[in-house]
Amino acid sequence: MDQDPPASIDGFDELEQLLQAYIDDYSEFLSWIGTTVEHAGPGTLTLAIPYDEKLTNIRPYVDDDVRPDIHGGIAASLIDTTGGFALWTELEDSIATNVATINLNVNYLRPATGDLEATANVVRVGGTIGVSEIVVESTTPDGQTREVAIGQGAYRIFRE
Repeated sequence: MDQDPPASIDGFDELEQLLQAYIDDYSEFLSWIGTTVEHAGPGTLTLAIPYDEKLTNIRPYVDDDVRPDIHGGIAASLIDTTGGFALWTELEDSIATNVATINLNVNYLRPATGDLEATANVVRVGGTIGVSEIVVESTTPDGQTREVAIGQGAYRIFRE
C-alpha cells in the first residue's frame, strides 16, 4: 500500500468499481474472505462472499454428507461492512468520509451453508450518525436462497 485509498469516484466508471478497489487494496480481511461488490445505488448496497470451507464450523458430530455451515462471525462482519459502506452511497464525498461502527445488532435466523449475499438499505444519514438495515441471504447446495441473518448498524460519520 504505497498510496492513500481513492477518495472519490474519479477514475472509476461506477461506484461498484471504486468500492471493489477499496476492498481489494485496503482491506486485507474483506479481500481474504472473498468479498465482492454486487450492486451499489443511492441508499443501498449489496456485498457477497462465496462459500469457502476456511470460513466454516467443522462439527464432529454431524454426518459427513452435511455441508459445514459458515461461521456466524462472517455473517456479522458482512452485516457490519455492508451497512457502513451503504452510507457512503449517500455521502457526497463518498469514501473520503470516514465511517465507524458504534452499534451493531445481529439476529441469526438459520445456518448459512452456501454463498452469502448481504443487502443494506440506509434508514437515515444525519450530520454525525447514520443507520442501515441489512439482510443476509445464503444459497443452499440444492439452490434455495434463504435469509440467514438480519441486522442493523449505527455508524459515526466523520465529516471534515
